[in-house]
Amino acid sequence: MTPDLDRLFQALGDPTRRAIVDRLAEGPASVSRLAEPLGITVTAVAQHLHVLVQCGVVQTEKVGRVRTASLVPDGLTPVERWARDRRSMLEKRLDRLAEILGEGD
Repeated sequence: MTPDLDRLFQALGDPTRRAIVDRLAEGPASVSRLAEPLGITVTAVAQHLHVLVQCGVVQTEKVGRVRTASLVPDGLTPVERWARDRRSMLEKRLDRLAEILGEGD
């Protein structure tokens, strides 16, 4: 299932959620560990994680009383693909511009 790109960008538009993704890029972490450097409550982190889980970027697992979050390996692939496609279009336009400018010499 491919996550909705609009929803994914909306989720990543929040600086706290981006900070969580950045931290999880280092490896899995408990919700309480994620909360510490952010200066927010565990409940707030859980709400942010819920959004990231819904978008397919993060997965969580509860063992006993500890909930641990980790990145989904291909969770950011739709964003990467979108950016790569836009970059490719821009590069083609710049190549064409270079051709036009080269013709004027």
